[in-house]
Amino acid sequence: MAEEKKRTRRANGESAIYLGKDGRWHARVPMGYKDDGTPYRRHLTRPTRKELVEEVRRLEKQRDEGSARQPGKPWTVAKWLEHWVENIAKPVVSENTYAGYEVAVRVHLVPGIGRHRIDRLEPEHLESLYRRMQSAGSKAGTAHQAHRTARTALGEAVRRGHAAKNAAALAKPPRMEEDENEVEPYSVDEVQSLLLEVNKRRNSARWMLALALGLRQGETLGLRWSDVDLANEYLKLRRNRLRPKYEHGCGEAVPCGRKAGYCPARVQVRRETKNTKSRAGRRAVPLPGPLVVMLRSHREAQARERAAAGNLWTESEYVFTKPLGGPLSPNTDYHDWKRLLEDAGVRDGRLHDARHTAGTVLMLLGVPDRVIDQIMGWEPGGAARMRARYLHVTDPMLKEAARKISHAIWGAPENLAVDKDQDNEA
Repeated sequence: MAEEKKRTRRANGESAIYLGKDGRWHARVPMGYKDDGTPYRRHLTRPTRKELVEEVRRLEKQRDEGSARQPGKPWTVAKWLEHWVENIAKPVVSENTYAGYEVAVRVHLVPGIGRHRIDRLEPEHLESLYRRMQSAGSKAGTAHQAHRTARTALGEAVRRGHAAKNAAALAKPPRMEEDENEVEPYSVDEVQSLLLEVNKRRNSARWMLALALGLRQGETLGLRWSDVDLANEYLKLRRNRLRPKYEHGCGEAVPCGRKAGYCPARVQVRRETKNTKSRAGRRAVPLPGPLVVMLRSHREAQARERAAAGNLWTESEYVFTKPLGGPLSPNTDYHDWKRLLEDAGVRDGRLHDARHTAGTVLMLLGVPDRVIDQIMGWEPGGAARMRARYLHVTDPMLKEAARKISHAIWGAPENLAVDKDQDNEA
């Protein structure tokens, strides 16, 4: 026993194992260095040497793999998520991405799992949260958003050594039930009905850019006249319009008592546009002749509005503006779309369904995949996946396929008619 109690000098970086005066086995495992540069060792204790050696080996493996928790007070999930979303994610992601992260953290993750220590969080804790969210009325997509946010935030915690594993990467999010009828592109008849109604409205070209070319809402509202070349019949897509975000401007001394967006002295705190995030998004798109005519007419109408408004006009370079100038709000644009559908007598649908419609029409017209990818702004690596998502097989396409099969196997329709006459004569 005296032999076991004796401590011997070990090389730097080697764990020390010894029997303490309390009758338990102890170990000091070198784990690196603290923020101030001093060595950091983890102290372990177990009742038997065998148990201790197993634990030491496990910890040394985590250390060597870079997945061991670093020194300092362990983070709670709430503290880490709040730190991550504001100080790590916010400076490097887009405003819209940050907004999604912030809502998932504040509304779902912090109240649901925030009290756990980050190094003791288990997949089951997250799976329980997802079930509670759905029981409270959240859709599976909302739980998925919380799951993706947690996976990203905890992945960063693992990379920085604050947790040994990413519990969200191991957790199973709820199943997303795919509704095949969820997205149904508008038919040619429906598009023509919309066109008739569009021609009666202000900013008519805005809707045809969506239905004919599949431009995203942010791309269309972010268009400036410098991006449009009517002489050569094309436009360049370079930036996206962002949803406005406001803060109170009334001051704490005399608060208005309203939400920030309705404050009489509200202050815009988010930039109007941002550059497209991918190279594929920055693209040139050809303009069909009728759209060129619509845009020329739109530019003339905008000039008349500017002259009529006089000093009330808010000068900007945007193609589509409010009646007194200035960029259109995405929220206003959305409600205008809903009114357009209602007035045209066309079934309700998302604004993004117009993009599905445009992609499907391009496929129906036999436009090569590479050209479709260019018009729609899809990255080469993910273009096949996006085509599968956006390009829909319609009834006319199925009937045309049946006609071609009939022609290939049974021959041309006139041959079938001749064979049928011969059978009747026989």
